[in-house]
Amino acid sequence: MSDFFSRALLRWYDQHGRKHLPWQQGISAYRVWLSEIMLQQTQVATVIPYFERFVARFPDVHSLAAAPIDEVLHLWTGLGYYARARNLHRCAQVVVQEHGGEFPGSVEALAELPGIGRSTAGAIVSIALQKRAAILDGNVKRVLARHYAIDGWPGNTDTLNQLWALAEQHTPKQRCNHYTQAIMDLGATLCTRSKPACERCPLHASCLAFAQGSQKNYPGKKPKKDLPVKSVQLLMLRNPLGELFLQQRPPQGIWGGLWSFPELDTDQSPRDYAQQQGSKVASVEVWDSYRHTFSHYHLDISPVLIQLQKVGSTIGEAKHLWYSLQAPEAVGLAAPVKRLLEKLAALDPRK
Repeated sequence: MSDFFSRALLRWYDQHGRKHLPWQQGISAYRVWLSEIMLQQTQVATVIPYFERFVARFPDVHSLAAAPIDEVLHLWTGLGYYARARNLHRCAQVVVQEHGGEFPGSVEALAELPGIGRSTAGAIVSIALQKRAAILDGNVKRVLARHYAIDGWPGNTDTLNQLWALAEQHTPKQRCNHYTQAIMDLGATLCTRSKPACERCPLHASCLAFAQGSQKNYPGKKPKKDLPVKSVQLLMLRNPLGELFLQQRPPQGIWGGLWSFPELDTDQSPRDYAQQQGSKVASVEVWDSYRHTFSHYHLDISPVLIQLQKVGSTIGEAKHLWYSLQAPEAVGLAAPVKRLLEKLAALDPRK
């Protein structure tokens, strides 16, 4: 056993820790890996139904590696940060092709796989393999930064190194799997971002931030900068059968590999765009614009519904599909596109 910190956490975990989450049942490297990727920047309550659908369809790394990327992205639709899903698929293929379907057993080897960083690798080694390895996800950063009053934003190298040193120091040799779950649970349930329940925390007697009444100051916040704003028109081209034209985006970049409506600059004419493809336009309806925010910019979206009387011969030159609202394809959709399709389905008189 390590020290006061880990002993107090493990006692608390034995009484109050979460032990019935889906990925805690039938623990394997595959299930731990999948849950850790899904939980990056996403709440447990949101992840649970996605995880359950995912493992029902892909029960092991072989089935995931063999799946078409469209199916993987379809099951991921709504979770956001889609690079995680693309990396997940690539990682599964590497594990199957280069490691015989078995995840490597060390942090160093795991961290070389697509989409797996040091902390995720530590979680797999610790929880699935029950070997000593430290983790430092967002919850753990918050617990350690408050307990030791570590100044600075964890994205800064010096601050991050201090936190890693503490994470390594407190990770015990025995029950490392329970300790890993315990410190994540503490950050998720008590040492929360706002309104932490310090009086119930097993570490509050030695917590510097609690003693100073300065919990809100830790961890340090990312330096704020104004996000740039971009504007775009999303063209909802509808054929006489009521199907919507979708095209697949490039594999890299925003919404990489997902299916989306064609985009048009705000100073261009949607009617002209459709006619240039050889289509005959019956009507054009401009919907209210709204804002979708990414981590590094705002996107102001102006949806435009274009009812086609005749579909042009060149409209489908790029990889595309005509999406039926009555029998929707199982493809990955960008969140704003999914939202617009749901609105179109609600307005469809045939439903």
